[in-house]
Amino acid sequence: MQKFRRLFLLAIFIVAAMVAAGCDDSATKDGGATKSVKSANFTDTYKADDTWLVYWYLCGTDLETSNGAASADFQELLEVKLPANVKFLIQTGGTNQWQNNVVSSNAVERFLCTSDGLQRLETLNDADMGNVNTLADFIRYGNDNYTADHKVFVFWDHGGGSAVGICLDERTGNMLSLNDVRAAFTSVHEPNADNPPFELIGFDACLMATYDTVNTLDGLTRYVTASEEVEPGIGWNYTGWVSALAENPAMGGAKLGQTICDTYMAACESYWVEDTATLSVIDVSKLPYLRNAYESFGLEALRAAHKDPRKFFANFGRGAAQAENYGGNTRQTGYTNMVDLVDLAKSNKALLPNTADKLVSAIDDAVIYKVSGEYRNRGGGLSSFHSYSGDEQTLVAYLNQDAAPIPQKILYYYLIYGEIPEDVIPLLDGDTLVTPAPTTPPPQRQEIFQISQLEDFPVQLDKDGNAFVQLKPEQMDLLSSVHCQLVYMGVEDDIILYLGSDADINADWDAGTFTDNFRGVWPMLDGHPVYVEITEENDGYNLYSIPIKLNGVECNLQVAYVYAEEKYYILGARKGLDSHGMSSRELIKLRAGDEITTLHYGMTISGEDEDFTQVEVDTFTIGDEPQIKDEPLGDGNYGYCFEFVSPTADDSALSNFILFTVANGEITTDISVQD
Repeated sequence: MQKFRRLFLLAIFIVAAMVAAGCDDSATKDGGATKSVKSANFTDTYKADDTWLVYWYLCGTDLETSNGAASADFQELLEVKLPANVKFLIQTGGTNQWQNNVVSSNAVERFLCTSDGLQRLETLNDADMGNVNTLADFIRYGNDNYTADHKVFVFWDHGGGSAVGICLDERTGNMLSLNDVRAAFTSVHEPNADNPPFELIGFDACLMATYDTVNTLDGLTRYVTASEEVEPGIGWNYTGWVSALAENPAMGGAKLGQTICDTYMAACESYWVEDTATLSVIDVSKLPYLRNAYESFGLEALRAAHKDPRKFFANFGRGAAQAENYGGNTRQTGYTNMVDLVDLAKSNKALLPNTADKLVSAIDDAVIYKVSGEYRNRGGGLSSFHSYSGDEQTLVAYLNQDAAPIPQKILYYYLIYGEIPEDVIPLLDGDTLVTPAPTTPPPQRQEIFQISQLEDFPVQLDKDGNAFVQLKPEQMDLLSSVHCQLVYMGVEDDIILYLGSDADINADWDAGTFTDNFRGVWPMLDGHPVYVEITEENDGYNLYSIPIKLNGVECNLQVAYVYAEEKYYILGARKGLDSHGMSSRELIKLRAGDEITTLHYGMTISGEDEDFTQVEVDTFTIGDEPQIKDEPLGDGNYGYCFEFVSPTADDSALSNFILFTVANGEITTDISVQD
């Protein structure tokens, strides 16, 4: 809320000046988005009579309690007629209430699904599905009681990425970290890169197609299948991929992963939730080259940061801001801190010329198949941690993951805490960085950026009457992005209404010049102004998050703006991150008759408000084709400022205010109302 507080103070100042004065109340980007599929032709690897055992760790969590999502996938499996050589071993638990009459809500249960149908094997004392011992016991049970030529393991639940983990038990609030996952598997199976115990380990969960996930499973599986982005609630298509395995048990893990991807995307398309869907197949045998490439990338970054931390992190942060990232990463939705590694490398190629191409090549080699929707078409299929938020708790969780590379750990430690451990500095000239990475915060956090230097930055007018700010090179080294903030100032209505932030400015990064592009319009949903936060900006499209109440439930509308078409597309509505850092999997499509309430941040002018608070503004019912369009704001007074965002988005500064007065379609710009 720090940003809102600063905006509040500036708004109060400008309103006072307006009253005293008697006032009445980007450059064009080309390219669109297209669905992406990485082509591959995988041949059968095994014999048709080979046996398969699929472990299914079905942690139902609130997805089952609220929507019966786990039961729906269970039913999809039961619709498949399995052959004698394919079996499913299932463990259920982790939810308050199962939405079927088979699975118990009061115990952890194990089932076996075979050609003879579904059989309950045992009902256990209730256990925590988010506990490492519960996972280890299930793996051990399968290993001790069943043999198979090929084994598959599927996690089902929420996922939160590298720092958060997977499998949130709704009853206990616990989840499995990546360290827990490796500990559970290695307590039963000896890792073997040449002959791993599992053919494929998959994650029917959000945000788990990460480098750190793959590194966690080194020596345990040939292939990993997971999603970089938040998965929609329908998840994997079990009828589709299990039927394919049942019909052709000769397929190998690569082809099975491809089948999971293709059937998943087909299901997403049938439910109209494919726009941001992703799913990848990673060949774990390629990990040594990938590990070397990613650690080299981190080491080059660390060397550059040590030479000039402000300039490096500012530029690196700009690359990360432009890269495809997942799960939201805004103040309103919360931060997952996950970025696509290919896009991050490409965005920072000029900054890290010796290793960026190598990392892109290594990922392209390791990700043997992937599918992605049209607004997720730039990713390479593998993500990793990037500290968008600057949050210390999330960073510490990442630092404690054994699979995370040491150079990256130290790099982000440096970004957040402003220092490199002394024992690391002499090692920076080596080819590798072999040293323990810090896992706890230092006694005192050092500030690298001091973005407050840009607070109340002066605004000027150019010869055409446009408001702009001019930054010096040393000031540019304090920030990674520049946005605009807009508030409506209704003196007669006694209200200041915060409309949100956008990247709709004319930016010359080389010259340090940022100019307003205010045209008296703002995004509106069926004619109603909305509060917007930009979540991603790139050359083809921007993504936005809009807080609303949908039929009384608070969530965030996900919206894409395609530059080539100059048009917004509504992708659906989704709740923000929960207190555990887990994303909601339910992407809700708007339907005729839905009731929408727009949510803004506002305050009265005459009252004793000390900050903006969230307020409900308009409530209306949508029709068959709800639309978001840039529409005229109408006559009135609008406060505008530039926001300078540091490489850690938890801190930013605001320029002095600009007052735009709109009257009969004409816009007057006033920069005299400044501190």
